[in-house]
Amino acid sequence: MIADEALSWRPRHPTDLLQTVGVLRRGGGDPAFARDSAGAVWRTTRTADGIATIRLSQPSRDGLRCEAWGPGAAAAVAQAPELLGERDDPSEFDPRLPLLDDAHRRNPGLRIARSAQVFEALAAAILEQKVITLQAHDSWRRLVAEFGTPAPGPTPRPMRVVPSADEWRAIPSWKWHRAGVDPRRASTLQNAARYAGRLEEAVSMSAADAAARLTLMPGIGAWTAAEVAQRALGDADALSVGDYHLANFVGHALAGRDMTDDEMLETLAPWAGHRYRVVRLLGAAGVRGRPRRGPKMSLVDHRAI
Repeated sequence: MIADEALSWRPRHPTDLLQTVGVLRRGGGDPAFARDSAGAVWRTTRTADGIATIRLSQPSRDGLRCEAWGPGAAAAVAQAPELLGERDDPSEFDPRLPLLDDAHRRNPGLRIARSAQVFEALAAAILEQKVITLQAHDSWRRLVAEFGTPAPGPTPRPMRVVPSADEWRAIPSWKWHRAGVDPRRASTLQNAARYAGRLEEAVSMSAADAAARLTLMPGIGAWTAAEVAQRALGDADALSVGDYHLANFVGHALAGRDMTDDEMLETLAPWAGHRYRVVRLLGAAGVRGRPRRGPKMSLVDHRAI
């Protein structure tokens, strides 16, 4: 099937397709994200012009291509270079440590994605608040599959477009409960949906102003704002302070011990402007962080409450 719109380009930095956009996938069963047998990435999104499905591929080591279907195809194709890290600039990043220098050298194509879809990223981040990742991904899969829109184009498997703000607001309480989402997160997401247009304006703001706009919303704190900034705004410095595991992961990776959030911030201060990049590089290097003998966040099945 011929795409409605397409674009091929040569990125200004080395770019690894999956390393860059893989962070946008919310679990293996994400209805809005898929890979085909050729290794291409398929993703659905909502643009100002309407819904779209995109297929991202890497025909050569230094070439990228985006094909798109749907009423929002042209807008999605125009956004594709930024989605794949065109705005990301690692030129001033100084690894400082052999561990990071080696990770940076071995992963030259790791870029920071920028989807420019604030509410889309926010909805997923809210579902991930204070629950284990597998539980949040299951809720995302259930809700997007039921309330999302069928994806346009020849997708490799049935896919859905993430619900619009109005569609998130229309989800009844028992459907949230059935998807394992507690009333607090459901209320936070539905309230934010009322102001989705204002939240989208964060795309054109400074990092500080974008965080301030997001955290004006009840139930949205620094952690959630950072998760949005990492994916929607392409912020290489956005650090998920307050994460259940992150401080100890960084602490053991860089100092061999547990850390508080404040200690993590002090440790990462030399990499200001690239703190999220440091975390990504540590992950890409296979650093395990804290040994798996400490307490784990427990699964809370809200459907049983």
